[in-house]
Amino acid sequence: MRAQTNLAVGLLAMWMFMVGAGTAVAQQPVDLELVLAIDISGSVDEEEAALQREGYVSALNNPRVIAAMGGGPFGAIAVTYVEWAGEDYQRTVVPWTLIGNAEQAARFTEQIQASPFASARWTSLSGAIDYSATLFAGNGFDGVRQVIDISGDGVNNRGRPPVLARDQAVAAGITINGLPILNDRPNPWGGAAPIDLDRYYEENVIGGPGAFYIAARDFDDFSAAILSKLIREIAGLRDGAG
Repeated sequence: MRAQTNLAVGLLAMWMFMVGAGTAVAQQPVDLELVLAIDISGSVDEEEAALQREGYVSALNNPRVIAAMGGGPFGAIAVTYVEWAGEDYQRTVVPWTLIGNAEQAARFTEQIQASPFASARWTSLSGAIDYSATLFAGNGFDGVRQVIDISGDGVNNRGRPPVLARDQAVAAGITINGLPILNDRPNPWGGAAPIDLDRYYEENVIGGPGAFYIAARDFDDFSAAILSKLIREIAGLRDGAG
């Protein structure tokens, strides 16, 4: 009886080891794990939201970005697309996806375009950072770097201060880059646009090794800004840029 018990325990231990080993093997190595976190709060009207999505779709399908995504040691990066607003509203629009060529990029951006647009009240940069930081664990990928790329047109007005969320994410090994949209259009409810948003992002949002921001002068400039930002973000794996 004891021999049977010992055998069962041994088989269970071997099975647990194999499951653990299988889990480790399932983590696909990539050059970068990237969360694209996009502001769709009340200050972003439907036209501006469409410009943001079009900017990401265009940039992700750009041959220079595709070459950067596929040009690293592992030949691909992992990307997920998130939209956020207040502290209780974050939505993963496209789950983690491997992108290393034009076909994979096209499938990813098709999902962005197909998703219905939704908006919500308030702006919580801290909520967006906190939510995005949780997405790396168990995502199936093992990246050389983990980066949150956060874009928005307003300051934090809900949730904890963004510096606290930033510092916690950076302590976990995550880099946060920013794309502030310097929009001078009044908010839909008539409020004034924020002043010095680029400085606000520099002081309160970005952080980690090589962190940087690129400001878009307005929503029309967003496509060019995100293109420059993605190229710098991805190519930085090889040339040491942040």
